[in-house]
Amino acid sequence: MKKIIALAAIAFAATSVFAQTSLKVGATPEPHAAVLNLVKEDLKAKGIDLQVVEFTDYVTPNDAVEAGDIDANYFQHIPYLESFNKEKGYHLVNAAGIHVEPFALYSKKIKKIDDLKKKATIAIPNDPTNEGRALLLLQEAGLITLKEGAGITATPLDIKKNPKKLKFKEIEAASLPRVLGDVDAAVINGNYAIPAGLSAKKDGLFVEGSSSPYVNVIAVKAGNENKEEIKALIEAIKSEKVRNYISERYPNGEVVVVF
Repeated sequence: MKKIIALAAIAFAATSVFAQTSLKVGATPEPHAAVLNLVKEDLKAKGIDLQVVEFTDYVTPNDAVEAGDIDANYFQHIPYLESFNKEKGYHLVNAAGIHVEPFALYSKKIKKIDDLKKKATIAIPNDPTNEGRALLLLQEAGLITLKEGAGITATPLDIKKNPKKLKFKEIEAASLPRVLGDVDAAVINGNYAIPAGLSAKKDGLFVEGSSSPYVNVIAVKAGNENKEEIKALIEAIKSEKVRNYISERYPNGEVVVVF
């Protein structure tokens, strides 16, 4: 009898192991990968083996989801997702909005925006939508004026007025913190500013408003948004545990939850 019970227990354990679902999610290191790693055990309890695949660029994680190499990604905002789909002919969709990372203008050479000299060089992201977002931030700061109708896809060619005759360097977003010391100022994405030790509230010369439409989302290939493991992932992230973690980890508003 004991032998039968033991064998049954082994069989049950084996079934549980094989029944576990693997879920691969791509993310940039911070805060995205950090948040995902935080909910690993919560998903494991539901039979989901969350595998976090880290990326350091904005292209590969979308390629990987479209190709089916990973199940989802967590790194981008909605305008970038929409622009990427249009440019590449991809079929990625927003499964859930999680947080906003306010853009900010940083500098190692000046302490306030009024100190920005004429013909100063400002580094901005070179990818679609983030470049436009950076230019809209500089317009909001009163440094430039864009042509009427120029929006999230604006480039320096869309600048109508540039009183200080500012010069712009279009740089890959991931490299912006590294070139900060070589330019007069740089507009840096939150997920690259944070690992570099930059705080929008403390270090930003000018910070994007809290009403930003650039919500970072969980992205999946169209048709997969209703999968049970994706729903479980979203439920795990939209928790008090994650809310409290973000509040404690980023007390200066570098990351703001939207759930």
